[in-house]
Amino acid sequence: MNLLIDVGNTRIKLGWVNNGLRESHSLALGHHEIERMRDWLAQLHMPPSAATGVNVAGPYIAQAIDEILTSQVNIKATWVHSQPHAAGVRNAYDHQQLGADRWVAMVGLAGHITPDDDRPLMLASFGTTTTIDTLEPPDQTDGDTTAVFLGGLILPGPLLMTQSLATGTAQLPVADSPAAAFPLHTHEAISSGIAAAQTGALLRQWREVLERHGRAPRLYSSGGGWPLVEKEMHRTMARAQADLGLAQQPIHWLPSPVLDGLAQLAAIA
Repeated sequence: MNLLIDVGNTRIKLGWVNNGLRESHSLALGHHEIERMRDWLAQLHMPPSAATGVNVAGPYIAQAIDEILTSQVNIKATWVHSQPHAAGVRNAYDHQQLGADRWVAMVGLAGHITPDDDRPLMLASFGTTTTIDTLEPPDQTDGDTTAVFLGGLILPGPLLMTQSLATGTAQLPVADSPAAAFPLHTHEAISSGIAAAQTGALLRQWREVLERHGRAPRLYSSGGGWPLVEKEMHRTMARAQADLGLAQQPIHWLPSPVLDGLAQLAAIA
């Protein structure tokens, strides 16, 4: 069994893979809840023999996790960094500047490429930051089997936008309201502005991919901030597709694309 560890800016996700089989539900913890990892390890149906992870939260949290792993199951994590190429994905981004979580999420996203659908894939991840990344599938006309990560956007996530307005101004509240086309009070105005900014970033990249490839990409979403923008995302993307005479396509939810990518990497390690 190989443990899968995704250390984000505010949360830790834990999963496992064993002979190609994955856990049915990953565990999500706040950084301050890291000691709960001991109980989770104790209830696993077999002791893990390895651990593979990404960490964007700094060396302190990695050290704390390794101490738990050493004391509980006598292993340490192999911490993955972004690479020029791995698991059938080529990285067009400057890999020395690319966060390991974004890179590994693209490796996980590549698992959703199918032989009968050659559209590009886009992943919008709404966490502490929002990242909107594009994966170009292999060129099947020349037998290529390599997908290409084309890069993408980074912007503050929905909750970070909300908090920045509340802490960086004298009178604006921490907004908690649905988005509206014509907001009539401040909470609604803030929530609508944030949803519009997040949706506008996704729509911008969607149009860029559409222009580059001549066909709309398949859209995927993930991250804890998704419920804050989900309704506006579906509404805006449906309108954009209708305006261009395109078939309506859903936005597919991915619970843990980074863990998916770690599972792919663990399989070829």
